[in-house]
Amino acid sequence: MNFHSYPATYLGPISLKVEDLDRSLTFYKEIIGFQGEKLSEKKAYLSVDGKTPFLILEQPDNVTAKQPRTTGLYHFAILLPNRKELGRFLLHLLQKQYPIQGASDHLVSEAIYFADPDGNGIEVYRDRPAEKWSWKGQQVEMATVPMDAEGVLAEANDEAWMGLPIGTVLGHIHLHVSDLQESEKFYCGALGFDLVSKYGHQAYFLSSNKYHHHIGMNTWNGVGAPAPTENSVGLKWFSIVYPTLAARNNAVENLKNLGAEVSEQDGVVLTKDPSGTNIQLWFQNK
Repeated sequence: MNFHSYPATYLGPISLKVEDLDRSLTFYKEIIGFQGEKLSEKKAYLSVDGKTPFLILEQPDNVTAKQPRTTGLYHFAILLPNRKELGRFLLHLLQKQYPIQGASDHLVSEAIYFADPDGNGIEVYRDRPAEKWSWKGQQVEMATVPMDAEGVLAEANDEAWMGLPIGTVLGHIHLHVSDLQESEKFYCGALGFDLVSKYGHQAYFLSSNKYHHHIGMNTWNGVGAPAPTENSVGLKWFSIVYPTLAARNNAVENLKNLGAEVSEQDGVVLTKDPSGTNIQLWFQNK
């Protein structure tokens, strides 16, 4: 199944604001295994293959620490190609003695959770085969139970982590939002995603092409939570890639009908969700 390429609607690069660019660049290269380099004193890009941007890091002027109880990034999720790579990465984290915040089995996937030096949440995970996911109508079954860490580590066979393998993609992004219903209207009604799972009245999971989720959103920072200030650490923007120009144009029309903020810069459509999160809309040239 193509969940992160044509013909799905999927996630492209994301941009994070950090307090110390050199510190963050070191973390993302040495702990996670990105390739990357500085573009300027205040900006750097990271990739898996040395060519295709995956993550852009920026150090704003007068940057402030990550603000609590605001909307924006909960975590972004790096999807590895298989369980063996997840095992090698977990072994690497343990050898580096880097703090792990959690390790969960979600039925559709197995995931490790931690944060970067600024407190930006990160998930590294692997998917189980899609044919093993359980669907009830339009809803996919997910849960949060302890991950079989010993089983995952056994897959590594004591092989060293050599950096993110080719085939690694941005699997999904999970956002703090101020209102789930308004966010659903924006992401499903306008941008075209499907609501595929609900975690009570606190979290929704959205996807394209029957993936378990490309976008998660929750109100765990409080219903009505404010957006962070422009120069605070956190998510600067994330991008959504449509399979065709026509599909993106349809999303733009939907956004305008919804009364959402829409503009265009250098061929990229810019918008903002109801919680103040910046989004870039791209399309794949086919």
